[in-house]
Order: sequence, then structure tokens, then C-alpha cells
Amino acid sequence: MLRLFVRWIRRPLLPAVRLWRRNIQLRVVAGTLLMSLGVVLLLGLVVIGQVRNGLLDAKEQAALSQATGGFAAAQEKASGASALDGQDGDATDGRPSRSSVNWRSELVKQLASGGQGAYHVVALSPDSDDAGTSRAPRASGDVDVTSVPQALRSSVAQGTGTFQTYVKIKYSVPKEPEAGLVVGKRLNDVAGYSYELYYLFPLTQEEESLSLVKGTLATAGLFVVVLLGAIAWLVVRQVVTPVRMAAGIAERLSAGRLQERMKVTGEDDIARLGEAFNKMAQNLQHKIQQLEELSRMQRRFVSDVSHELRTPLTTVRMAADLIHEARSDFDPATARSAELLADQLDRFESLLADLLEISRFDAGAAALEAEAIDLREVVHRVIGGAEPLAERKGGRIRVVGDEQPVVAEADARRIERVLRNLVVNAVEHGEGRDVVVRMASAGGAVAVAVRDYGVGLKPGEATRVFNRFWRADPARARTTGGTGLGLSIAVEDARLHGGWLQAWGEPGGGSQFRLTLPRTADEPLRGSPIPLEPEDSRRARERAAADAANDRALRLSTVPSQPGAHRPGLAIPGRSAVPPHTPPSAAVDPAALPGSGARVVARPVPERTGDGGTAEAVPGQVSEREDTTRGR
Repeated sequence: MLRLFVRWIRRPLLPAVRLWRRNIQLRVVAGTLLMSLGVVLLLGLVVIGQVRNGLLDAKEQAALSQATGGFAAAQEKASGASALDGQDGDATDGRPSRSSVNWRSELVKQLASGGQGAYHVVALSPDSDDAGTSRAPRASGDVDVTSVPQALRSSVAQGTGTFQTYVKIKYSVPKEPEAGLVVGKRLNDVAGYSYELYYLFPLTQEEESLSLVKGTLATAGLFVVVLLGAIAWLVVRQVVTPVRMAAGIAERLSAGRLQERMKVTGEDDIARLGEAFNKMAQNLQHKIQQLEELSRMQRRFVSDVSHELRTPLTTVRMAADLIHEARSDFDPATARSAELLADQLDRFESLLADLLEISRFDAGAAALEAEAIDLREVVHRVIGGAEPLAERKGGRIRVVGDEQPVVAEADARRIERVLRNLVVNAVEHGEGRDVVVRMASAGGAVAVAVRDYGVGLKPGEATRVFNRFWRADPARARTTGGTGLGLSIAVEDARLHGGWLQAWGEPGGGSQFRLTLPRTADEPLRGSPIPLEPEDSRRARERAAADAANDRALRLSTVPSQPGAHRPGLAIPGRSAVPPHTPPSAAVDPAALPGSGARVVARPVPERTGDGGTAEAVPGQVSEREDTTRGR
């Protein structure tokens, strides 16, 4: 479920990811925009912080100056009112006079009259909050007295200096709270009682100024980012356009259009790159033409030599046949020489025929005469011709999968040559063991696999076995007179049909060669009905053993043992010793190269048992040996 969810999330993002990976101009412009945005944000934060600090510092200085003057005026008014009350004698009964009751209200009103909305004044007493007394809270501008925080009141009540803090100024009427600065001090009123006087300065103008600065910076920053992105796009375009042009021309050069050249203008580095690219393309074209001419000369030489050798070879053949027929009249040594001469002349003729065939493939002159054929008939003809060799080797050739017709459009002559080469090689290198020829048909493909249990292939040999004249061990004798060109011609025949010829092998475990052909000519192959690695390979057996062990462990952990009769409902079907190998996925061979898709499995060292033998004994498999060569 997690994988499905991840795939569901990634599916709509794949086009964007592909565009991001393939477009260097997009990556450079996007990187420039991101870095520019980061720089603008950083500078904006620094500038906004400096402007904010400057506005707050200026506001604090102005507020302290205004509040200091107000505190001095309030204290002076309280002292003057106390002197007048003492002369009039209105408070001899111990109650405050009428002027003393209204004094604090008049003070707040007088102090706030000079602000005209620039600040508000609040008078509080620490010992009374009753609105009906002279020491009740007083405030101007409909300010809620709870706007003054309790922490500031505690500081003012305990100290003698001026204290300040930032708060949210709240109002007793429907009005939004606003940020402000509160400055307070403890004073004495006309009756000699202490009270707290606070100046509340709204920061509305400062907030508006700061918002204006933020908007200006945001607009300027966005303009700068867009401008830098456009500049980066133009600059990168000047660099990327020649690179894209060079990439397009390089693709056309790789497609064979060697006359393509870059357009060079100016004398800058890009122009020098274009000149160097054109010079490289010119030299490459010259070298390729030289190689093509050399290749044509070599092919012509091989073809001419092959043709020219036929005339003297015919004369030599006639003389050799005459000597071979009269060998009974010679002494034993001369008679044996006559026989060797005839055998080597046969091999020489086969080599000339193979060289002519290779020259046709190199020249592109090989023609395909495809018709609907049943591969079973071709396989049986090939086996009939190879059975005498298999009997001399002590083995036999078995056919699997010939119950149903295996029909494909192919050239019977070329397919028979390919299968004859594969079967004869399997018999020769099978070390006297059986050779299995398997046929199958599925979908739009047919396949024939030849399996032997001989010396096998070493790691890396499956990709080289199709090379011309390649031999794993040059000292190994060719008992069947091979020329070293059989597999090279076979893989060319397979390519001519649009098919695959692939090899698999493991040291000491034999090898398998698989020919896959499309059922219909010119139909692309998407897979093969026969797996390249056989089911009886060493790795397949180990995998089957591991699966069987896991299955037994699962049954022991999930099905408890039941005494008595066996319950049918708990029966678990057993697994076969060698499970059927799953065919490879429908992945097209990249170019149907020789040995493409082949794999060589390294042979592990077998464990020794107590009696000196090995712990593993598989029918049809030879023991370890140094000579694991294969000459094709």
C-alpha cells in the first residue's frame, strides 16, 4: 500500500521532474530566483528591524519628554491646590473639600487636553477603585483602565522614578485595541495621598509607517527578484543556446550525418567552443571515412581472396582426391598423409565458405528468404545429422517441446545452419553427456534452446563466445574441424531475422544457447518463451532448496501438529524440487548484441564430505576441473 501511495503521488510529478533534470536553463533560473529571494528576504528583515527600532526609539524619547512635563505640571498643580485649601480651611472636619474631590478629574482632563489624540492620561490609586470617591480611577479618551498592566503598576507603586512598557490599549467603547507605550510615575495629590499617573501613547502612526516600509520593500524586492530572474534567463540563454545547438548536432553526428557543423559567430569562448567542435567533427568525419575505406578494402580483400583461392583449391582438391583414392598403393606413412590432406582440404573449403558468408554480412548483401516453416522439422534434420557424432562421444540428443507445431516466418537454410552449429558445439563440448534441445512458442515469439552439461563457460566468456575466431583455449583441438566462425555467422543470421542469439553458462555446470525468433517477420521481440537460465542450473537448485526450507518453516509455524488422524482441511500442497522458472519480463533486448542478456554464474567450491566426496551430486554435471574451455 505504501508503494502504491508513493507511486500515486509521484505519477503527476514525473513530467516536472523530467523537465527539471533535462533543462539546465530552468535549473539555473530557478536557483537564481531562490537565492535572490533569500537575499531580498534577509535584507528586508534587516531593514524592517532597523526602521522599527528607529521608530520605537524616537517614540520613546518623545513620550518620555511629554510624560516628564506632564508629571511636573501635575505635581506643581497639587502643591498649589494644597496651599489654597490650607488658607480656606474647608477641610477642618477631616473630609475632602469639593475642589479636592474633583481635582483628579480636572487634572486628567487638563493634561489630556494638550494631546488631542496623541496620548491619553490615566490616574489610578493603589487603595481605591470605587468610582464614587475622590481616589477613584480617572481616564481620558474612553480608555479602559485595565490597559495598564499590573506589573507596571507594581513597579510604579514601589519606586519613585518613571517606568514604561509596551501594551495593548483597550477602550471602553466599541473600538479595536491598538498597540501603545505606557509611561507611569507615582505622585501625591492635593490631599497628600499618593496616586499613579500614566501616559498612554498609541503607536498607530508608527505602525502605519512600518507597514508602508514593509509594502515598499516587498514591492521593490519582488521587482528585484523578477528582474534578476529575467537577467539570469537572458544570460543563461546566451550560454545554453550554443550548448543545445552542439548537443543537437552531436546527436545528428551520432546518427551518421557527419556533414553537420555548428554556426560560429564572434570571437568569445562560445565561438572558440564552436570552432573546436567543428574541427573535431571534421576530423571525426575524416577518420570515419578512412576506417570505412579500410573496412571496404578489407572486405574486398577477404572476398577477392576467397574467390581467387577457389581456382587453385579446385586443382589441389582434384589432385588430393586422386592421391586419396590411390592411398592403398602407398606405404602407411604416405597413406596417412593423404588422409590428412583430404581432411584439411575439407576444412579449408568450409573456412572459405564461412569467409564468403561473413563478407556478405559485412557488405550488407545478405538476403533473407523468409517463409512459414515448422522448426520441429529443422530441428529433427539437424539432430539426425549430429547423432553419429553424439554416439561417438557416448551421449545422445533429446528433444523437449515438440508436441505442438512451432511455426515462424524464417529462412530455413539459415536457421538450420544456426541450429546445426549450436547442436554440434553442444555435443563436442558436452563431455559425453546428453544434450537437450528445447522448443517453445508463446505470444509473438518462438525459441529453440540447446542445453549441454559439459565444461560450461567461465565468467565473461558468454559475451565473447560470439566473436570471430575466439577460443577460450587456443591449444584445445577441434575434433569436428570447426573454423571459429560458426557462432559469428549464427548471430548474424539471428540478427537478420530480427531475433536474438544468447548464451548462458556456469563453470562445470554446462551451458545453454537460446535462439529466439519473431513469429512473424519484421515483428519486434518483447521476450522469449524459454528462460535463458535453465531450471536445473546451480542457482536455480539453491533457490528451490531455499524456497522448500522456507515453506517447511512456514508450515511448522502456522499449522500445529495434530495427534491422531490427519485432517484434510489442514493439508498443504507440497512444492516441487525444482520450481518452474519464471520467464523473463517483456524487456526488449537493447540491440540484440552478441551475448546480450547472457549471464555466467560463478561456480562455488563444493563442500567436502567425510569420505572425500562432495556434498552435492547432480546428474549430468561434471566435477571441477581446470579445463573449462569452449571453442566455437
